Amino acid sequence: MTHTTRAAVLAVALLGIVPVASLRAGPLGQPSAAADGRRISAIRDALLRLPYYGVFDFLTFAYDKGTVTLGGYAYLPALAEDAERAVKRVNGVDAVVVTIKTLPVSMNDDDLRWRVFYAIYTNEFLAKYAIGSGVLWGHRHPYGVGMYGPFGAFPGMQPTGNHPIHIIVEGGRVRLLGLVENEADKTVAGIAARGAGGSFGVDNDLVVEKR
Repeated sequence: MTHTTRAAVLAVALLGIVPVASLRAGPLGQPSAAADGRRISAIRDALLRLPYYGVFDFLTFAYDKGTVTLGGYAYLPALAEDAERAVKRVNGVDAVVVTIKTLPVSMNDDDLRWRVFYAIYTNEFLAKYAIGSGVLWGHRHPYGVGMYGPFGAFPGMQPTGNHPIHIIVEGGRVRLLGLVENEADKTVAGIAARGAGGSFGVDNDLVVEKR
């Protein structure tokens, strides 16, 4: 085979290979992005289906190249274990890092949790957030990774939960986390929590939904 012929064969081979490689990668990595989007959706659904994930918990997650990082707060220790187990079952998840904080056992905190819960979820102004209202709040949480901002509560994490307003109590201090429709609702929720009494303070970290 002459040098010219060899060059021609090599050129044909390269022409056949390049398009295939391009198709695998996709323009600007679109196929990979689509697959990641499906995994993120599956991870969120797995967390929303946890049977003991309630209003006194708050879970967040981040996904990066097969690794899921779980964060937030758990009222019961079993929730962190259940969350890890559920996420590991998602196709494409290779590793799970758990940074969920389990809240300490305290009768005083339990009493405070329920007083704040009733103050918020029986408030007439906040009736649309009441449990059983029929609104699937858990599917309105995902507004992109880091919806709490680079300096927020959970930087780089996506929150997820079936309750619009989560009530986290630790050492007599209340923290409100979740999503509300406007600033007025956020303000009223904070006032209601403070009005429940018995706390050392209320941190209103609710996020206002941006439609």
